[in-house]
Amino acid sequence: MQVEIRGVEKLSFRERQVVTLKEMGFTNEEVARRLNLSASSVATLYHRARAKGYQVVIILPGDSLNIFAGEEENG
Repeated sequence: MQVEIRGVEKLSFRERQVVTLKEMGFTNEEVARRLNLSASSVATLYHRARAKGYQVVIILPGDSLNIFAGEEENG
């Protein structure tokens, strides 16, 4: 599995840090501790980044979800 943030070039360095950690599931408080910021600064940075319109895309190799298991090949 690969995670890609599209539109990251629009974000500041600090916004990139916050977005990465938030999209990994960390809370504002956890991100704040890791980056030595206040939780309100994390919330502000995350809000600004979202307003800039980035997208998180998860890329799954092949049929890793086993969606097509058991289907016969037509050929």
